[in-house]
Amino acid sequence: MRFSFVDWRNWHIVFHLMPEHAQLPPDVSWQKDFATLTKIRLNTFVLVTTFFGYLLASRTYNWNWMILFHTLLGTAAAAFGSAAFNQLMEIDQDARMKRTADRPLPSRRLGTTAAFLIGCGLSAFGLVHLSMKVGSVPSLLTALTLVSYVFVYTPMKRWHSLNTLVGAIPGAIPPLIGWTATGAPLTPAAWFLFALMLFWQLPHFVSINWLCREEYENAGYKMWSNGDIVGTRSARIATTFSVCLTLVTVWPAITAQIHPAGSVLIIASGIWMIIKASHFIRQPNRESARALFLFTLLYLLIVFTLLAIFWRAWVRKWKKT
Repeated sequence: MRFSFVDWRNWHIVFHLMPEHAQLPPDVSWQKDFATLTKIRLNTFVLVTTFFGYLLASRTYNWNWMILFHTLLGTAAAAFGSAAFNQLMEIDQDARMKRTADRPLPSRRLGTTAAFLIGCGLSAFGLVHLSMKVGSVPSLLTALTLVSYVFVYTPMKRWHSLNTLVGAIPGAIPPLIGWTATGAPLTPAAWFLFALMLFWQLPHFVSINWLCREEYENAGYKMWSNGDIVGTRSARIATTFSVCLTLVTVWPAITAQIHPAGSVLIIASGIWMIIKASHFIRQPNRESARALFLFTLLYLLIVFTLLAIFWRAWVRKWKKT
């Protein structure tokens, strides 16, 4: 091992531990490696859902740009830190998969000590920042997300196929972080957002898992798609959770949380997802699985847009804390 000094213009990083033979390929920069280690693209989605929770809660509680900024900053730091811990725990598995083998840790461009320090620094900053600038509840929810993602979901991927279901829990908490950042309590409306994100992730990731099933199996992960060569089992699971997702979206219509027109369009979008998943059952192939995966992305965009347009403020019965 050797210490290398990296001058990032005005940002000097000195504790960059690398293997003695490590070299940075000409097409790879420290920016790309940092973005990969912290999963910036994936965690952008975390920030979007956090913002969305804040947006809907602010219909009843006051909008505050600085609180929103601090919420997103703290959440981003904690999410980036958890991503670094996740990759630290999966170096061997990432090295076995083509799409992850070139990450900075399995490729040995970055040492484990440096990755650990980055993970600790970002996570600690995020949690403390949220606690000091936003509130204890958002900070606690963020800590719960980090712990469940790093210490429950990540190791569970190697020993039980229910990891996809368990992993959906930390993925569904960010809207609650944004919601409580406004000072709003965790009302049924907040838990609706949690359930929406929980069940949305399942057909989304089931389709991904089946498309990448060979790589996951070779890496030693226990997924629902393992051994499902034809794809029938994965398609049925995706369809089941698509039905659950659609049933969850009936709640705003029953409670008049959103305008009836919005409810009809959201439920119709869920029915269309069920049709897409059913098509995966009838024709279990890469094309139908990819079509389902792409539609899950479109579905979330549609639902978020409709909720943003038709969401109604609710009677404020609790004092802001």
